[in-house]
Amino acid sequence: MFYEMQIAGLTRQLPLCPLGDSMMIAGFVMFGDVEITVKCAEELLKRAPEFDVIVTAESKGIPLAHEMARQSGKDYVVLRKEPKLYMTNVVKTGVESITTAHIQTLCLGDYERNMIQGRKVLIVDDVISTGGSLLSIEKLVNKVEGEIVCKMAVLAEGDAAQREDIIFLEPLPLFDRNGKPLE
Repeated sequence: MFYEMQIAGLTRQLPLCPLGDSMMIAGFVMFGDVEITVKCAEELLKRAPEFDVIVTAESKGIPLAHEMARQSGKDYVVLRKEPKLYMTNVVKTGVESITTAHIQTLCLGDYERNMIQGRKVLIVDDVISTGGSLLSIEKLVNKVEGEIVCKMAVLAEGDAAQREDIIFLEPLPLFDRNGKPLE
């Protein structure tokens, strides 16, 4: 089963994936889809306020952050899921996501802190659903004294589409086990 939708003027078929016993979500993956990544970055940048640096969490938001940085000429920071050997004075926070079965960690070191501290931060992600990942990113940016000027995503899933504190390109419904959008 698939859900067809328009994103940044492009049509995509998103596979429906079971989430528990009674619900399904549409899988949106930018990895490998250069066309959608470029167009989504372009459309989000049109809506972005003035910023100095883009921040995203490690994984599916990376291609979007990279392309937005390329188009805008600004730097970007990827908050890592685990400390790396090159990271010093690591700052961490926990993150819960509906697409991951366990609590994950997001972290940054001095290098990333220096890119964020005292700067206007644009937080970006591919999909915002429950907001757990977004909250963890916000906590880390605040810990290192970055100024969050905007939170953006390509898609806002389920109740996230009602949030007034994020900018997104399209709403994405949740689905019942038969593939019908939930109201």
